[in-house]
Amino acid sequence: VQLQASGGGLVQPGGSVSLSCVASGLSFSSYSMGWWRQAPGKDRELIAGISWSGESTYHADSVKGRFTISKNNAKNTVYLQMSNLRREDTAVYYCAAADGGGIAKTGREYLGWREDEYDYWGQGTLVTVSS
Repeated sequence: VQLQASGGGLVQPGGSVSLSCVASGLSFSSYSMGWWRQAPGKDRELIAGISWSGESTYHADSVKGRFTISKNNAKNTVYLQMSNLRREDTAVYYCAAADGGGIAKTGREYLGWREDEYDYWGQGTLVTVSS
């Protein structure tokens, strides 16, 4: 299984950037996905999540209205569209996949909330917000 995140880089405050995470080696349509970030000196935090079906999403208060998570099961890809970026958004961003114990088979929606719910992690991509 591999999760390959890309799209990070240097962006000015108020700017936008889009992250992508391509998954391989797993049944992507059965996995809920999350975007986490870790800023220097801080713990890793969940900032956005999307259910296996794509019908349910979560955005942390710190990014609500500025970031949008989406999922394309046909392309095995999860996206994070980030706009109106702030200096405090500077962090390494990680995508992660959680199957919730196979909950997709039941048709029930599922979002992973804790790090230990996620089965696979990408390598992280650095986003630096600076002028």
